Amino acid sequence: MDSDEYLLGRLPAEEYRGPATLRVGDQDLAVSIRVSAHFEPVEGRFRWAGRTTPHDDLRERVGDGLREAELTIGKSPRTPVRLSEPDPWGGVRLSGSGTPPWFH
Repeated sequence: MDSDEYLLGRLPAEEYRGPATLRVGDQDLAVSIRVSAHFEPVEGRFRWAGRTTPHDDLRERVGDGLREAELTIGKSPRTPVRLSEPDPWGGVRLSGSGTPPWFH
């Protein structure tokens, strides 16, 4: 999507649900995610956040202190993502800023 489409108000969906890949160190983890984005006009950028569905390996790594990864959705470029403590159901919170990966 190019900047002219943003100016014309043609934006992709603000929410994404589906498969993704988290790059953790030198390993790719296949995950299912639900994320949404909103534009912060004062900052001039998008902020996006969501969760993975339960994933034992990822939950264990985050529990051991992992806080950074890279997210890929489809053929999007790798996008830095912050990871937060697992929820009681085994999902891991994701957050990022800048163009959401599903906009590519």
